[in-house]
Amino acid sequence: MSMTRSNSKKSVADWFGEKIEPGESRNVQLAVGESYSSMAVQIQIHIRRGISDGPVVFVTAALHGDEINGCGAIRQLIQDDDFQLLRGAVVLVPVLNLPAFERHSRYLPDRRDLNRSFPGTPDGSLASRMAHTVFSEIVMRCDYGIDLHTASVRRTNYPTVRGDLANPEVRRIAEAFGSEIIINGKGPKNSFRREACQAGCPTIIMEGGEVWKVEPGIVETAVRGVKNVLCELEMIDFEIERPPYQIIIEKSKWIRAENGGFLQFHIKPGDIIEKGQPLTTNTTILGEDPSTLYAPFNGVIMGMTSLPSISPGEPICNLGKLPRKYKPDTLTKRRLQEDGLEQQVLEELGSSVLVVDPPEEITDA
Repeated sequence: MSMTRSNSKKSVADWFGEKIEPGESRNVQLAVGESYSSMAVQIQIHIRRGISDGPVVFVTAALHGDEINGCGAIRQLIQDDDFQLLRGAVVLVPVLNLPAFERHSRYLPDRRDLNRSFPGTPDGSLASRMAHTVFSEIVMRCDYGIDLHTASVRRTNYPTVRGDLANPEVRRIAEAFGSEIIINGKGPKNSFRREACQAGCPTIIMEGGEVWKVEPGIVETAVRGVKNVLCELEMIDFEIERPPYQIIIEKSKWIRAENGGFLQFHIKPGDIIEKGQPLTTNTTILGEDPSTLYAPFNGVIMGMTSLPSISPGEPICNLGKLPRKYKPDTLTKRRLQEDGLEQQVLEELGSSVLVVDPPEEITDA
């Protein structure tokens, strides 16, 4: 059962025995368990307070231990001397799932997914106990949350924000974050952001990039997004940076391979494509028996595999369906005209896959 705000709210000044005064920053530790050698497992947290009272916002990364782009973003915020709060407080957690991070793994040592274990219980499994501590000691102290993720192994994601837009405060911070693409949804049952929202702490996630990497464009996107949200909440003096357009995706579809073989990609992460456009051509290892997959609707490539070898049924790309009012060629032109961060990210992520033009005989299919 989810916790409710009646269980909170603890003093902003008192964090795990450390007193943090207005205008002060402090590194603190939160014990979330014990290792096999009976040593305390402590996650490292940076708390920064403004001079005046205001919202308390957590920013977390590495909830999945191999997703470390967010670690780079949070470290950049911590090391930014110009990142000063006017009011409220931020709780910056570069590595939330320390046991998985130390194993370069998505999962905890008990093979459970921490992001399916919230809000947790104090006497449950390893994952459930850790989730309970994180939830009660961090989420229940905060008014808003931002959780930074990447794609899973052998995949890459174009930066998107995800949130339950039926919640007005979630919509507020999701739109303020400044991503081109917002995916509407509550999130899986027992996931961090879904349970945080249910407990009264509006929370969004950003997905971007690959595991085991700190990618410059993804880091810059996350840093900009966090600052945008804090500006929206009047916590920092910062001019909100907005993308050339912002689209809410209500439906998406994983395009899956029909045959085994080796893929030639005709798309890259973030591409805006038209219905009927070639996505990939699949051949044997020797380049024979080509078969091509086509886009079933106008959409945006939100994520895709970075592994060209494939077997039937495996996912190739996650295609977000564009609302009817948006035309792919118009959106592409607007992005090119801006020549900003979105275009930089598009080019950087495209370098992780070999993209080729489709054969002429299939372009008009």
